[in-house]
Amino acid sequence: MAEFPRHTRVLIIGGGVVGCSVAYHLAHLGWSDVVLVERRQLTCGTTWHAAGLIAQLRATMNMTRLAKYSQELYGGLEAETGIATGFKRNGSLAVALSDERMEEFLRNASMAKTHGVEVNVVTAKDCGDMYPYLNTDGVVGGLHIPLDGQGDPANIAMALVRGARNKGVKVFENTKVEAIHTKDGRATGARTDKGEITADIVVNCAGMWGHEVGRMAGVNVPLHACEHFYILTEAVTGLPGNLPVLRVPDECAYYKEDAGKILLGAFEPVSKPWGMDGIPEDFCFDELPEDFDHFQPVLEKAVERLPLLESAGIHTFFNGPESFTPDDRYLLGPSPEVENFFVAAGFNSVGIQSAGGAGKALAEWIVEGEPPFDLWDVDIRRMEPFQGNRTYLKNRVTETLGLLYADHFPYRQYETARNVRHTPFHEKMAERGACFGETAGWERPHWFVPAEDRAKGVKPEYEYSWKRQNWFAYAAGEHRAVRESAAAFDLSAFGKFLVEGPDAMDVLQRICANDIDVAPGRIVYTQWLNARGGIEADLTVSRLAANRFMVVTGAAVANRDFTWLRRHIPEEARCIAVNVTSSEAVLGVMGPNARKILQQATPADLSSEAFPFGTFQTIELGMATVRAHRITYVGELGWELYVSADMARHVFDTMMAAGEGEGLRLAGMHVLDSCRMEKAYRHFGHDITDEDHVLEAGLGFAVKTDKPDGRFGPFIGREAVLDRKRDGLTKRLVQFQLVDPQPLLFHAEPIVRDGEIAGYLTSGNYGHHLGGAVGLGYVPVRDGESGKDMLASKFEIEVAGERFEAIASLKPLYDPKSERIRQ
Repeated sequence: MAEFPRHTRVLIIGGGVVGCSVAYHLAHLGWSDVVLVERRQLTCGTTWHAAGLIAQLRATMNMTRLAKYSQELYGGLEAETGIATGFKRNGSLAVALSDERMEEFLRNASMAKTHGVEVNVVTAKDCGDMYPYLNTDGVVGGLHIPLDGQGDPANIAMALVRGARNKGVKVFENTKVEAIHTKDGRATGARTDKGEITADIVVNCAGMWGHEVGRMAGVNVPLHACEHFYILTEAVTGLPGNLPVLRVPDECAYYKEDAGKILLGAFEPVSKPWGMDGIPEDFCFDELPEDFDHFQPVLEKAVERLPLLESAGIHTFFNGPESFTPDDRYLLGPSPEVENFFVAAGFNSVGIQSAGGAGKALAEWIVEGEPPFDLWDVDIRRMEPFQGNRTYLKNRVTETLGLLYADHFPYRQYETARNVRHTPFHEKMAERGACFGETAGWERPHWFVPAEDRAKGVKPEYEYSWKRQNWFAYAAGEHRAVRESAAAFDLSAFGKFLVEGPDAMDVLQRICANDIDVAPGRIVYTQWLNARGGIEADLTVSRLAANRFMVVTGAAVANRDFTWLRRHIPEEARCIAVNVTSSEAVLGVMGPNARKILQQATPADLSSEAFPFGTFQTIELGMATVRAHRITYVGELGWELYVSADMARHVFDTMMAAGEGEGLRLAGMHVLDSCRMEKAYRHFGHDITDEDHVLEAGLGFAVKTDKPDGRFGPFIGREAVLDRKRDGLTKRLVQFQLVDPQPLLFHAEPIVRDGEIAGYLTSGNYGHHLGGAVGLGYVPVRDGESGKDMLASKFEIEVAGERFEAIASLKPLYDPKSERIRQ
C-alpha cells in the first residue's frame, strides 16, 4: 500500500460518489496532486444503497445542465475505465392523479423546451401502454422523458475513482479524519489516524458526516440524515428490462426495474430523522432497523397502483440513511467561514444523478477560483448560521424528504422548524392578520387578511393552487393601496453591514461598480461584479460619514454578500465590516400619501427640495429617532425607516396612527414583488446572477467606468464592462405583460419570439395595476439589431403548453420615467 503523504494540493474527505466525482474532475483538469480519504470503505455510507435514478429535468436551467452532464459522463465511463456503470436510458414516466399535479407537469414540459430536454405530455391511456403493469384508475395524464436513465451507484463511484487514480489521484480507505486545521481563517490540512497531512485546499464530501466534518473546521454544513425506505420484490416472470422508471408522486412512490425485480421506493410526507446522537463509529454498509408500519401506507397504495406487487413477494425490505438539507437543495462551493474549504454534500436523495455535474462544477470552481456559471441554487452561502442547529435540522428534515414528491405549488411554505427568527414588528403584524412566509429563517408577512374578513373567521393560511390562490384578492387590495394611497412593509430582514475605517471608501470603490464617493447623506444603488462583469450582489450603499457606510441587501443573500465583502477587503486595508442586521428594524412606508402620513409624525421637512430621492436623514418620528431613507423597491414615493430594535414598536404604532384616514394599509412580500415586477426592478437570484453581465441586465446606469481608481485599484469587473460596451450585447433583459389577464406567470415560462422559443422568464408575478401577469426574461440579440428592432418582433409566453400574446418593453411598463418616486 502506498505511504500516506504529508502534503497534498487538495484533500478530499469522503469516498462516496460525490467525493469520487470531485477527484475525477480535478484530475481531468490537470490537478493530479489530490488525496481522497475515506473513513471506512468507498461508497459505504449512502452511495452503495442509492436507487440509481438518473433524471435530466431539474428546476432551473443550470441544475438541468449538470444533471444532463452526469448522464453523458456515466454513459462513457466504462469505455474509459473498464468498469461497467449499468447506465441505461430507459426513460421515465411520471403520472398525475389530480388536475393540479397535471398543471405542474404541463408547466414542467414547457420549461423543458427551454432547457433542451425532450419531454412528452401523455394521456392516461398512453401511461398504461408505456407501463402495462400500471393501474390507470384515477390517472389524469403523465409526463414521459425518453432519455432519463438509471445506473449502478456503487459501480459509477468505482469507475470515477479509477478514472481519478489513472491520472494520479491517491485514494486511502480506512483513513479517518480526526481534526481539520486552519490558520488565519484558511484551511491548512487535517489530522488523520494515519498521521498529519497539510493541504492547500480541503473539500468536505463526507455525505451524512458532512455536518460533523464541517464543525471540525468551524464551518456550518446544514444537513441531517433521514431513514429512507424501499422494498425489492422477488423476480417477476417476464418483466421487461427496459421499463421506464415510474413515479407516482401523489402516492409518494417510485418504481424501478432492477434485474428482473421491482424496486419500490418511498418519499413519505413525514420522514424519520436518524443519527441525532451521532452516527455509530463502525457504520459501514449498514442497514437501519425495519419499520414496516411506517412504510405500510405507501405499500398499500402501491399494491393498488401496481397489482403485480400483490403476488410478487418481497425479497428485501431495506432501510438506509440519506442526508437532507433545510431546503431540499444540495450544498456546494466555498464555505463562508473558512477560506480554501469547499463543500459538496447534502444531496437529498438525488446524489447519483447530481454527482457527475456537481463534481465537475466544484472542480472547476476550485481550479478557476470562480463557479463555471450561476450556481446560486445550491451555493452553501445561502445557508444562515442557525441552520446548522441540530434541533432545527431534525425538525425540518421530517418535512423536506417528503417535499421531493409533494406538489411543487408556487409560494409553498415550509411548515416545520418555523418561528425561529422574528423581527421587532412580528407580533404587531400577527395581530393584524399577517400570513407569514420564511426567508433565511426570518418570518416575514406575505399577505394580510383584513379585519372584516378575520371577523368572519377567515384565517391567514395558504390554500395552494396553480391558479389564483386564496390570498390573490387580498394582495390585489394591498397592491392598490401602494399605487393609490400608501402601504407599510416590514423590511427588517434586510441584510445590513456597517463598513468603516480610514480605508472604507477606497475598499468600497474597489468592490462597487457605481461611484460611492458621494456626500454623507447620499444613497448609492450599485452592483458588485466579478471579473466577467457578472453580478455578484445588487444593493445600496449609504454614506453615513466620511469613513462610515451602511450596505443594505436582501434577506436571502445576506450571508453570501457579507462573505463577498469580507473576502474582498485587502489584508492591508484599515477597514472593518460588521453584520448589524438584527440591530435595526426597517419599516417601509410607500405610496402617493407617504409624505402626508409621515409628516404628521415628524417635524422634519419632507419636501423633495429638502429631502430629495436617493438621500437619507436622521429625523424625529414620534418620540423616537430614525434614519429615514428616501428610496423604493415598489416604484412609488416612499421612505424606509431604520430604527433601533428597542424603539421599533413605538415607530410602528406611531405610523399606523398617522395613517388612519389616509388609506395606509399593511402589505406583504407578495405585493412588494408584484409592484417591483410592474416597475421592472431586478431581483438577485432570479433576474440577475453572477452569470449575467451587468450591461445585459440593463443596469449600466449604475456602473461608472470613469470613476477615479481608489487606493486598491479600479473596481472589479471594469475591464469586462468596457469590453462588452465595445463588443455589443449578446442578450437583453426584457419586461413582458400578457395581453390576456387570466394566465399566471411564476418563472421559467418559455419566451416565444416570432414563433420560436428564444429564452425563458427569470421571474413572474401578477401586475394588479397593469391588469395582467408580468415577467422578466433575457432575449438573445440578433446580429447588429437594436433594442427597437428586437421589440418589433411578435412575442408570446408559453404557459402550461399554451401560448399567450405578450407586450414587450425595455422600459418599465409602469411609470417609465420614474416621475412618481420623485414627486
